[in-house]
Amino acid sequence: MRKRKWMVMLAVSMLLAMMFATTAFAAGTGDVAGAIEGTWTTASAQIKTVVNKVVFPAIDLILAVLFFVKVGTAYMDYRKHGQIEWAPPVILFACLVFMLTAPLYIWGIIGI
Repeated sequence: MRKRKWMVMLAVSMLLAMMFATTAFAAGTGDVAGAIEGTWTTASAQIKTVVNKVVFPAIDLILAVLFFVKVGTAYMDYRKHGQIEWAPPVILFACLVFMLTAPLYIWGIIGI
């Protein structure tokens, strides 16, 4: 009974995989690599736009909030103990500068 249950689950999963699999046609020539490259060149501009307008600003916002929170906690720690810990705010500031300047050079590295 247990083996039959596994066989049914395997058959159903294979059927779903075949049903939802998308076939890529290479425009009659059989050049699959060319079809993939064409799709990539079409999508790369959209990917670049989305990353520049959504992903980088979201990461910048998160890092900026974390930086100011860390500066505030470092100040409170300074008032409490009389010494300031510079490493966490400096690391967050360096990450923030890195992410703010990333759109200028990241696409040259990736090749888009």
